[in-house]
Amino acid sequence: MVSVHGGLETPAGQDYKEAKGQLLVQHGSADEAVSLGQFAALVAELESAGVKHEATSYSGAPHAFSVFGSDNYRADADAKSWQRFTGFLKEVTGS
Repeated sequence: MVSVHGGLETPAGQDYKEAKGQLLVQHGSADEAVSLGQFAALVAELESAGVKHEATSYSGAPHAFSVFGSDNYRADADAKSWQRFTGFLKEVTGS
């Protein structure tokens, strides 16, 4: 699973205890819609559940940093997150 500037709070009554596979979480450190506290809480939850994950924050990137043409678009964060996304897919699929 990959999340790019997504909502990161785990819904009430749910957890990651049965999660399979790996997760890639890409978040803007200047995101005002989803706080760094939520980002850190998710990482702690994944770690506690033993879920393999990678979590990256992009400096100065607001929410929706990869939406081309929007006021929040940040080319540097978009390029870096896309490069990591495609690399992650190659790693988990073995191709």
